[in-house]
Amino acid sequence: MNIALMAHDNKKELMASFCIAYKSIFQAHHLIATRSTGILINKATGLNVNLLAYGSLGSQQLSARIACNEIDLLIYFRDVNVDNDANTFLLFKHCDVNNIPFATNIATAEVLIKGLEREDLAWRELLR
Repeated sequence: MNIALMAHDNKKELMASFCIAYKSIFQAHHLIATRSTGILINKATGLNVNLLAYGSLGSQQLSARIACNEIDLLIYFRDVNVDNDANTFLLFKHCDVNNIPFATNIATAEVLIKGLEREDLAWRELLR
């Protein structure tokens, strides 16, 4: 599965910790992340991460992949105190249009990762 990972600046350490905790699950999948988040994940875990651009350009690149149904799961640890821009709205809209599960907090992310481990999301492969 193609898993996209994003995190606002003050959530990047949480993302790295999350990826360390679930490294055994993540290593069986293809990871894609915005550049600074991906670099941090790679350094913390050694996982291979396909890096997109920094910031909003990376968000736009990811949104395009989601719109083309190339992503199976999005985990986006976001700071609710940061203004959510049009790029964020577009990410979520494309996820909804393409039935792509996404999490914006650690609680939901853990539910999705455990579902991924149990192969509950295998139906996504039928949609590609």
